Amino acid sequence: MPKIIVPVVTVFDHNGKPDKADNKKVIEYLLAHKVDGILVLGSTGEFTELTVEEKQDFFQFYADTVAGRTELYAGTGSVNFHQTLELSNSVYAMGYRAPLVIGPYYYGMDQEHIFTYYDTLLKELKGDMFIYNYPARSGHSVAPETVRRLADGNPNLKGVKDTVSQPSHTGAICRIMEGRAFQVFSGFDDQYLYNLSAGGAGSIGGLANVVPDLWHDLIVSTEKKDFDRVMALTGLLHRLMPVYEMGSSCSLLFKKLLVSRGVDISPKAIFPFDESDDRAYLTVKALLDGVLRDYAALGRGDA
Repeated sequence: MPKIIVPVVTVFDHNGKPDKADNKKVIEYLLAHKVDGILVLGSTGEFTELTVEEKQDFFQFYADTVAGRTELYAGTGSVNFHQTLELSNSVYAMGYRAPLVIGPYYYGMDQEHIFTYYDTLLKELKGDMFIYNYPARSGHSVAPETVRRLADGNPNLKGVKDTVSQPSHTGAICRIMEGRAFQVFSGFDDQYLYNLSAGGAGSIGGLANVVPDLWHDLIVSTEKKDFDRVMALTGLLHRLMPVYEMGSSCSLLFKKLLVSRGVDISPKAIFPFDESDDRAYLTVKALLDGVLRDYAALGRGDA
């Protein structure tokens, strides 16, 4: 069964700390549209400005607010191994399905170093884990053979989020892990159909912050094998993909688009991405308006 897991935005107050009241609004918006899961403090969640203690507090806030209404995943990767271990082990008792861990994003890492890092981490964890492969941010890519080698020695490795520009890499992971209870998610929304055809589990895509209704409809239509609707909805998602190319960080634009959809939050982003680019916003707002208009014209599905 395919899933859409939302790498949720984090709403900040004027001091640059998570605004719990506004974050609750985002949570309820996503849950109202029946998302399959939420990834807290992933890349879209702008986690880099928070201390370990602030992250733990925010993870607990999410767990308390969601209260079992959908699956939760935690972005716990840090350049510091011991911080990653501490954060990852802290989320199991809060009820999280698993941490997603990006590799250290400063040091150069060959496949042997990548293996050693994750193998050591997996053996010290108290529960399951997913690898977060995002070469554009970490500076390295986890090879399919390394994923297989890690899974062979660590049954608590349950999957990968593969945020790559070439989906053939995701397909290679799916092939090498075929026949195992192992979930491979694509990190870009427009790779959803490729992901499923390769044997993947769905998407952990940022556009689900803005159009969770469309994404849920797409998941349901896939399950119903309504292929005409699947193709139409996928085409609408493709039209929104330029939002990822409108700056170094798309989180600010995602939050502005959430406001345009009626979620009354502050769109503030972390420094130095907190400067408003009105031209970029107007461009993506026009794209969103067109997509929502055409989505309405499709008529209601059974979602």
